[in-house]
Amino acid sequence: MNEQVARDVVLVRSVETMDGKHEVLSDDDRLYASRSARELAQWQASDSKSEVTNEHFLQQRAEQILKRLGERTPVFAAIARRRGGFKALSLGVPLLALVVGAGVDRIGDPHRVDLLSAPLLAVIGWNVAVYLLLLAWLFVPARKNGWVSPALLRRLSGAQLSLPRKLPHVLAAALTDFSLQWTELSAKLTHARLARTMHLAAAMFAMGAILSLYARGFLSEYVAGWESTFLGAGQVHAILSVVFAPAVALLPLDGFSVADIEALHFSRTPSGAGGARWVHLYGATLLLLVVLPRLILAGVAHWRAQQMHNRFPLDLEQPYFRKLNGEAGTTAPAVLRVLPYSFTLDEPRHQGLSQVALTLFGEQARVMLRPSSSYGEEAVDSLRDLSLDDPNVTVTAVLFSLAATPEKENHGAFLDYLVRSSRRGIAVLIDESALVERSVAQAGDDVRLAERIALWQQFCNFHRAPATIVNLLDPERRSLESGAGLSLSKAS
Repeated sequence: MNEQVARDVVLVRSVETMDGKHEVLSDDDRLYASRSARELAQWQASDSKSEVTNEHFLQQRAEQILKRLGERTPVFAAIARRRGGFKALSLGVPLLALVVGAGVDRIGDPHRVDLLSAPLLAVIGWNVAVYLLLLAWLFVPARKNGWVSPALLRRLSGAQLSLPRKLPHVLAAALTDFSLQWTELSAKLTHARLARTMHLAAAMFAMGAILSLYARGFLSEYVAGWESTFLGAGQVHAILSVVFAPAVALLPLDGFSVADIEALHFSRTPSGAGGARWVHLYGATLLLLVVLPRLILAGVAHWRAQQMHNRFPLDLEQPYFRKLNGEAGTTAPAVLRVLPYSFTLDEPRHQGLSQVALTLFGEQARVMLRPSSSYGEEAVDSLRDLSLDDPNVTVTAVLFSLAATPEKENHGAFLDYLVRSSRRGIAVLIDESALVERSVAQAGDDVRLAERIALWQQFCNFHRAPATIVNLLDPERRSLESGAGLSLSKAS
């Protein structure tokens, strides 16, 4: 699945997630899109003599839904077709750097070549510092957004959207959700493109300085020399020996002695002899220390960006996609694995759990119910034999009772272990049936129920695992959105 297809698929997911009451997409719209996508994917696979894949089905289904939404709401279609402005940035910044590099080239003074040129030393020093920083960065845990602000990341990813007032509320909410989702999903791709642009700009800046240096050399005679209030010829020789060492070692360029440096002091009679020698040293040094390394780094970043562009890393094991893929018949039936905590399910609640799985993952879904973990039992002990990232399990969900009061040292510790141990994320189901039964016909029961739900949701959010409220005795009371799936935790 390439970047464009992934973008459309994520946009459709946001629309279906936000359209819980089916205001913009009816059941018929969704069924028609799935049926058409299944047929188109089968035809496509037949033409190419290959198997029907999830990617083909999701691509065709997203196109069907976006086309339908675009016909009903043209302004939405215009927004959905918008793309990021990275192409202009990728070309504009390096070209601007080339011009600036040539324009601020102080070492290309038409009358002399300053051996202690501050701009030259600054350009080389800055780039060497960047290489050291990139090397050190490999051993430092990456921040979520790196050095790019969330707002800039959103703008560069093409998810920065200005929403017109006449856009229906559901679609506006969907586009806002998409902006957040796509910014996060495409962050690595955006970082790679930004790194490519910055490395290319640095190379072009140095290239501009080199071109300016040689261009002026054709029209003027350089007078090479140096001057300093605090440095002597020996010290200048030591500094320049380090700076020009790569050029002297790797290219057929002559070195220089302390006597050569002493003879070039500006206090001596200026001479144009030897100016070309220092121009070559300047140019070769910039080429070896700035242009070539930066072009290599830009090439690596470009390769990474192209890899992600062609194979966008969209997790198709998420509940939403697993349900759709089940409709396409391209995957095995979804499995909802449930880990009750201090909660023993009776037969009616077990049936209600099966109904929840069917709603979330389709008719072929089934429930894998684990024995309940006892109150206060350590998760590492009760889940010792459990593989939280089992590929045969669609979603692992921990099940709590709303009647219980959440406790940090028990429920919280259990959640923390699951969130920390699962790369794919876990879901949290909170069953309200026991509390609802207990509160029936009592004054103020709705208020107490809402307060308890808010308490559990706040508690679970604190532990980075969003909660979903269910009623296992009456699943229709807390009907789940079949297309939205469950919210999963994210490991820090």
